[in-house]
Amino acid sequence: MNNIFRKKTFIYNSYVNTSTPPAATPTVTLDDIYHTQQRHSEQIGKTAIGCKWVYRVKHRADGSIERYKARLVAKGFTQTENWYLHRLDVNNALLRGDLSEEVYMLLPPGFTPSSPNKVCKLRKSLYGLKQASRQWFSKLTSALTSLGYAQSSSDFSLFVKKDVVSFTALLVYVDDVILAGDNLDEIARVKAFLDFTFKIKDLGDLKYFLGLEVARSSAGIHLCQRKYALDILSDFGFLDCKPVKTPMATKIPRDAYAELLPDNTLFRKLIGRLLYLVSTRPDIAFAIQQLSQFLDQPTVTHLQAAHRVLRYLNGCPASGLFFSATSSPLLKAFSDSDWAGCPVTRRSVTGYCLFYGDSLISWKAKKQTTVSRSSSEAEYRALGSTACEIQWLRSLLRDLHLPISGPTALFCDNNSALQLAANPTFHERSKHIKIDCHLVREKVQSGVIKLLPCSFKDQLADIFTKALAAVPFQIMLSKLGLLSIHSPA
Repeated sequence: MNNIFRKKTFIYNSYVNTSTPPAATPTVTLDDIYHTQQRHSEQIGKTAIGCKWVYRVKHRADGSIERYKARLVAKGFTQTENWYLHRLDVNNALLRGDLSEEVYMLLPPGFTPSSPNKVCKLRKSLYGLKQASRQWFSKLTSALTSLGYAQSSSDFSLFVKKDVVSFTALLVYVDDVILAGDNLDEIARVKAFLDFTFKIKDLGDLKYFLGLEVARSSAGIHLCQRKYALDILSDFGFLDCKPVKTPMATKIPRDAYAELLPDNTLFRKLIGRLLYLVSTRPDIAFAIQQLSQFLDQPTVTHLQAAHRVLRYLNGCPASGLFFSATSSPLLKAFSDSDWAGCPVTRRSVTGYCLFYGDSLISWKAKKQTTVSRSSSEAEYRALGSTACEIQWLRSLLRDLHLPISGPTALFCDNNSALQLAANPTFHERSKHIKIDCHLVREKVQSGVIKLLPCSFKDQLADIFTKALAAVPFQIMLSKLGLLSIHSPA
């Protein structure tokens, strides 16, 4: 076979026992199939796909051999679409905005005016102005729109551009920008445009963004806040504590006469920092939701519960979300509720989680705004909240040119709530429910969602509505797709 490659030409189809003269047989040169690289510099950073010869014997109708056929086949199944993730930082972003209102400012300290009663009239935005961020974002939006980017209607900080050769997405948070796309030339083009217009710092590949650590591999993307979690443990003196397996005890002491903290500043600071950690840690979402209700008058019991969360984090500081590269483009959701979970207000807790393929992309644990008269009503209200999130995510995916075809599967473990959503008749048990909760019924009828029953053991949203024991808690975490790529501290 190596002799074939040494020749400049080879016969693509060799005929045996046929009347067709060999001269009529089409010939293909190796240069026609591929171009041999002569400069090694062009190969750096590139991955070559494999190839193989495929042989076939063609037969006539009577079974005799018509010809021997050989084909050079590229191993296209090893090809993967190469996406790039880059990070940018805009220099002095808040000074770039143009002011549309008349704003006057006293002269800076240390500046001696030539005459008294002089003030500054601001033409550009300045740090500290309430409209500084809005004016900067308005100018950035105009610039990106002129470059052909479209602003997402579902998330105003997202800009996308799609043409026949590339797709690029740009996400903005004040002066920090994430660029994602499949064409490096387009990414370089928008970088050059932003640098010419605003002056930027190119921070290269995305590895760290607003406290979020990004690790990429051929298997997917891992998102965690390891450094942020370790900083919290260090600041509150819990780096050397004994870890626990769950962030919240299943039996919580409810002492109405517990001693109030003399100073709630420390408790508020801790819960505030943990709230941002929930961005990549759905495992502590319910515990933080419960503790954040007592920011006004926390007790010693509440502080002890918050310390348990820190002990749990000390055992898994690098745990985070994993987005698989092989996930199917399907959206599914789980909705659950804990009826009358709050012992003080008797309000229920709504919990839901949504997956894109096998990757968790959205979740929530939140106390409902009104008291539900039954578990069915509480579950129905949770379905309504989940339906709103599904509608928003479908719109966001459509802006990313990843539209969801067909209804989104929404799993619920309460049969009465499923029947209430499917039954268009307002009967005695549901006439008091607010109209906005019946959004789920409308979405079912329009084909946006499809309600499906599931057992309580398969209800993944259960972890967002109540404190679980260690074994079921770990089982739920494994199904949510949380992964740790570092050893515990």
